[in-house]
Amino acid sequence: MTAPFALLALAAPAPGGGNTLFPIILQFGAIIAIFYFLMIRPQQKQKRQHEQRLRELRKGDEIVTAGGIVGEVIHIKTSTKEGAEAVTMEDRITIKSGESRLVVERGRIARVGSRTAETSSVA
Repeated sequence: MTAPFALLALAAPAPGGGNTLFPIILQFGAIIAIFYFLMIRPQQKQKRQHEQRLRELRKGDEIVTAGGIVGEVIHIKTSTKEGAEAVTMEDRITIKSGESRLVVERGRIARVGSRTAETSSVA
């Protein structure tokens, strides 16, 4: 009777020697999911919020450009497409910084602050 059990032992896979590809794929999938939820998704959300703030830019808002210049928005020149105004990242924004006036593109604004005290008290 030992012969049939010996044949079964030879036919059965060795312990731990089964399909080793599945756990590796599962680990890589878990790592990719962790990276997505902890790094990629929050960055995309932050980028969308920044672009929304740039689209809602108004006169009197305090901004910081990518070059570090701090100023107040005094004029926004929007582009027109097919006769209608369209907000794009290439729109020209005139800012006042100290005694100087500068023109920057909307897409080059790094941070949008709140409205300045003088403008918000008038509005």
